[in-house]
Amino acid sequence: MPMNVDNVKSQMRKGMLEYCVLLLLGKGEYYTTDIIEQLKEANLIVVEGTLYPLLTRLKKEGVVTYRWCESTQGPPRKYYKLSPEGDEVLKELNKAWNELATTVVHLTAEKVSE
Repeated sequence: MPMNVDNVKSQMRKGMLEYCVLLLLGKGEYYTTDIIEQLKEANLIVVEGTLYPLLTRLKKEGVVTYRWCESTQGPPRKYYKLSPEGDEVLKELNKAWNELATTVVHLTAEKVSE
């Protein structure tokens, strides 16, 4: 059976989603819709049904916090940001990403002819 490339690409995106969300929250406070919009602008399409469980899990793990903010358009909104522990997790993930990126660049580089 041939490899399902679309499935592999989907798994790669899923694996990066948590890191990308933490990268955003490392820049400041975000409302869920803003997170989705930022990810969409970066060509990582995510729906609320995927993001909410991730944010809930990250909250339970102590990596993110949130605060309620009154809205002029409807009910109060939850704004998420990294906790101090989340800052440390993001530092570790940045190191891991840099190592992975270096490996991938190395493996995809063309061999130089001598």
